[in-house]
Amino acid sequence: FLATLSLGLQGTLATQYLWDRLGAEHGYINSSSSESAGCGDGNATADPLRQEVEALVSHWNLYINLGGFFASLFSVTLLGAWSDSVGRRPALILPAAGMALQTAVYLLVMYLKLHVAFFLLGRLLSGLTGDYSLILASCFSYVADTSERRARTFRVAVLEACLGTAGMVASIGGGQWRKAQGYINPFWLAFASSLAATLYAAFFLRESVKQKKETKLFTLSHYKAVYRLYTAPERPSSRWKLVLYSLAFFVIVTVHFGAKDLYVLYELGFPLCWASDLIGYGSAASYLAYLSSLAGLRLLQLCLEDTWVAEIGLISNIAGLVVISLATTTPLMFTGYGILFLSMAPTPVIRSKLSKLVSETEHGALFASAACVQGLCSLVATGVFNSLYPATLHFMRGFPFLFGAILLLIPAAILGWIQIWDSKHDYNHFPDASLSPTKD
Repeated sequence: FLATLSLGLQGTLATQYLWDRLGAEHGYINSSSSESAGCGDGNATADPLRQEVEALVSHWNLYINLGGFFASLFSVTLLGAWSDSVGRRPALILPAAGMALQTAVYLLVMYLKLHVAFFLLGRLLSGLTGDYSLILASCFSYVADTSERRARTFRVAVLEACLGTAGMVASIGGGQWRKAQGYINPFWLAFASSLAATLYAAFFLRESVKQKKETKLFTLSHYKAVYRLYTAPERPSSRWKLVLYSLAFFVIVTVHFGAKDLYVLYELGFPLCWASDLIGYGSAASYLAYLSSLAGLRLLQLCLEDTWVAEIGLISNIAGLVVISLATTTPLMFTGYGILFLSMAPTPVIRSKLSKLVSETEHGALFASAACVQGLCSLVATGVFNSLYPATLHFMRGFPFLFGAILLLIPAAILGWIQIWDSKHDYNHFPDASLSPTKD
């Protein structure tokens, strides 16, 4: 929660800071505070100076995100697998401290008016210590270490609900705070959140790895541990399930990130023309899906297996995206958000399924690879959906959401096929129902 709060505050505010800073340097007076700006009249987008500033902000965001991703790609797999031996706490302390260091660099840029390239330096420093991806991997590994197989899906969903709650607080509170007091104070809260996460992991969190052992950090054996997850010959059935579940996870998270990137842009434009207050309510509604999915998951688990709960969640996601793609009025847009109430249920189910395919000594390597996949999802989603949106404006503004809904049919088919295959496999081995294995 603390790390996500820090990340949520930094993400949106850093982009806005880049916009204001680069706009001021190039003589562009930001008119984004006007409620009518950019609402279908075409005047704002025709301004060549505005286009130049937009391109600069987009490029710097790309450099910063790419730098963080490639730096963390190697550190997450290294430190995640390392945590299987030395414990989860070091793999939580390092990235939380790295995020605090990144925020400190951002604050220095704002106080001293340093070049915005120092944002990239801060992001690289955070990436080298594992960044937010390692915090995610370590937290999910910790939950897998400390939960029984039956309760694991719900425990993972609780963790994801914490992420959604922190994101909601950051998106609403950060925007209002910036409007009232500027950028400095919200970034101090982001720094304090990262520092609190570091101190909590260092002094208050109990270790979840029962049998720790001394292991070198800089060795190729940690990367080999991640590689062996998908190639180990002694687990042929687990191997292809890991690949298929990872593919389903990749598609679901890519669609989630891609749609989330476009919500605000979609709501600002014609015919919705939302003001900042409605955009805030819409952001809150999208984050509420984390909490409603948690409640729905808990209730549906009473009568359904986890896979079928995930399938219902995918149906919710598909239906919600279809409605949003056709939304031309505010009530219809909020109806789409409402239909997404179970859209976050599939990811905790898949994370839980993945953790049950490996041994307890491989949880760190597994969730490190999942965190890398999630980072890749963010890059792919940004490239695909942000390119698709302007290319399809002339015939359907909501086409990227419809495209995302179609893509979600792929994980729906994968999850259904694996469940059916498992059911037939269990039946062939245990034709007598009284001898069938206990369901997880």
